[in-house]
Amino acid sequence: MAVALAGALMGAVPVFAQDAPQLEMFVPAAPGGGWDQTARTMEQVLRKEGLISGAQITNVGGAGGTVGLPQFINQWKGRPNALMVSGMVMVGSIIANRSPVSLDQVTPIARLTGEFEALVVPAASPFQTVDDFMAALKADPAAVPVTGGSAGGSDHILFGLIGKSAGVPATSLSYVPYAGGGEALAALLGNQVAAGISGYGEFAEQVKAGGLRVLAISAGERQEGIDAPTLKEAGIDVELFNWRGVFAPPEVSDEDKAAMIKLVETMAASDSWKTEAANRGWSEILLTGDDFATFLAEENKRIEAILKDLGMAS
Repeated sequence: MAVALAGALMGAVPVFAQDAPQLEMFVPAAPGGGWDQTARTMEQVLRKEGLISGAQITNVGGAGGTVGLPQFINQWKGRPNALMVSGMVMVGSIIANRSPVSLDQVTPIARLTGEFEALVVPAASPFQTVDDFMAALKADPAAVPVTGGSAGGSDHILFGLIGKSAGVPATSLSYVPYAGGGEALAALLGNQVAAGISGYGEFAEQVKAGGLRVLAISAGERQEGIDAPTLKEAGIDVELFNWRGVFAPPEVSDEDKAAMIKLVETMAASDSWKTEAANRGWSEILLTGDDFATFLAEENKRIEAILKDLGMAS
């Protein structure tokens, strides 16, 4: 794979088109969520740029990626043409679920994108503002179920931080986790929950269609094209930025690791990727190889401290 990739990046042939198979992408989440969107966008851009002949995407959802991670570690090890999409959600879920496996056992390739989170409600919700939502949460937390990704992930963390700002302990909050964004969206549109939290991109289409309404976003400042205040503007001193990235399996050679890093760097530099990222509201925060590994170690400590503070980890 490394030989094919090196030749391709010099303009010889498309990556994987001749002596290597197509790219294999592992998504440890159900279809429809942010990791799945990232994998499918990568496949689209890499093909468009002539960097691969195609990609096989495998979804294994559950528990913030901790159901799929052991499979990637044990069954995909050594594969030179494979990438797993993951991110901040998995860091939190590994801690919250006391997972016996961790991201230390895979090969960091690149942090790709960052995305702020959105607090949304169904169009028919009585909550017109964040103040309405917070008043109800303070009055009876159990009566305000909020859906999002898996327990301990970024959505759950944000809800915990919002609750903490209102003096509501995390253990009193009613959080309804789902393994994939599609399931959480269905619960929202079916009025089965009071609100939802996820990356804005996962809600954008339904917000534009009028099915959902954004109460607030977790960004540091207002975002163009989104008619909603930041949480801080609404008096909630919380800001959160969710990141996503890719990992190779364990036991890949240094040559194959370098080839995968080069592949992702080439993709990230393309106009096609930049256009897709902008259209989806993804901030480009590329960090590769050893620098990404250093970031991961620091991120693990940060998330563990937050989860302990919120009572979500021991």
